[in-house]
Amino acid sequence: MIDLHTHSSASDGTFSPSELVNFAASKKIETLALTDHDTTDGLVEAQAAAFEKGINFIPGIELNIQWPTGEFHLLGLGLKRVSPELKDMIAFLGREREFRNRKMAQKLKENGINISYEELAARFGEKTLGRPHFAEYMKEKGFVKCRQQAFDNYFAKGRPCFVDREGADLEMAVDAILSSGGLPVQAHPLSMYVSWGRMEETLRSVRELGVLGIEAWHPGARVSEAERLRDMAEKLGFFVTGGSDFHGEKVRADRHIGFSSGGLKISDDCWTKNLEPRLVELHGGNDHSFCNQ
Repeated sequence: MIDLHTHSSASDGTFSPSELVNFAASKKIETLALTDHDTTDGLVEAQAAAFEKGINFIPGIELNIQWPTGEFHLLGLGLKRVSPELKDMIAFLGREREFRNRKMAQKLKENGINISYEELAARFGEKTLGRPHFAEYMKEKGFVKCRQQAFDNYFAKGRPCFVDREGADLEMAVDAILSSGGLPVQAHPLSMYVSWGRMEETLRSVRELGVLGIEAWHPGARVSEAERLRDMAEKLGFFVTGGSDFHGEKVRADRHIGFSSGGLKISDDCWTKNLEPRLVELHGGNDHSFCNQ
């Protein structure tokens, strides 16, 4: 079993990087990518744990990209270093995230919920904070009964405390990943909210900007949709990946490590045939020399 899209507490997951690796090992995962949002902070810890467990570790990241509809997330798989370009992009996205968080805290206060950004940072520490942390803290404080209620009533698009944020330029993000030794892969393409009639044209433009892979297999896509994305990706010259987008056992309960669209196991039956040469190139077998510089 493999999983090329997971998150740790370095961003919005519930497991620490080493806990995530240990959990993956308990579920018989043989190849694991850690792809936290806009940060590489968890990679050194995760890779050390993966080496101890004998897991083939793929250092990664998930970058927020500026996009006119829905959302566009770009995975960087197999990072070998943090290049100056990627470091600058992470800093830019961090500033945008903090600006958004402060605006959300202000909107919460205007809606009778007095939670400050400083209070949130003190509770969760200095890391990639976002809406899931607000939701968790609101639950702890008794403002909502569960995290999903916070999203439904306050943070979803169109709700009173939703704040959009600036994303990275796609072409610059591709360059930042390539300069770090990684491969740029578009995560969950259906999140772009592009109709099927325009999907091929849109993916072709994404390919022309340097994106090399498509995450066709994702829990947010039905099996028929994943197969359609796979076929379209192969037609356009992308390689295909699969991931669970796992955040933890208590978060997004429909997402299970090692499983993707339709609850299917992420095995080497399909996508590893496309990735196998690249996994060797990216990771170099049992080399665990990734340096978060």
